[in-house]
Amino acid sequence: MYAVVNIAGFQYLVKPGEQITVPRLEGEPGTVVRFDNVLMVRTDDKAIVGTPTVPNAYVEANIIEHTRAKKVITFKFIRRENYRRKKGHKQPLTRIQITKIGHEV
Repeated sequence: MYAVVNIAGFQYLVKPGEQITVPRLEGEPGTVVRFDNVLMVRTDDKAIVGTPTVPNAYVEANIIEHTRAKKVITFKFIRRENYRRKKGHKQPLTRIQITKIGHEV
């Protein structure tokens, strides 16, 4: 069984027991979060595609940790003007583990 779920504007293909990294979510580590914006659910015998979402479908996940991505460096430079600007940024992320994919008929 797997599902395609929309989390914070990004689409992820998830399976139970799998760990994924998503943009920062509210909640402490150990908290269970529920995503109702499920675009597709595939069971053993059939696939249900939403228009645009599947009604009564959900994905439950457990927050494992909050992390930050690798640093991205931005550098501006104008030649012969002694202009140099260097900045760095780390995107906040959340690591979650998918615990359950549910679909109520």
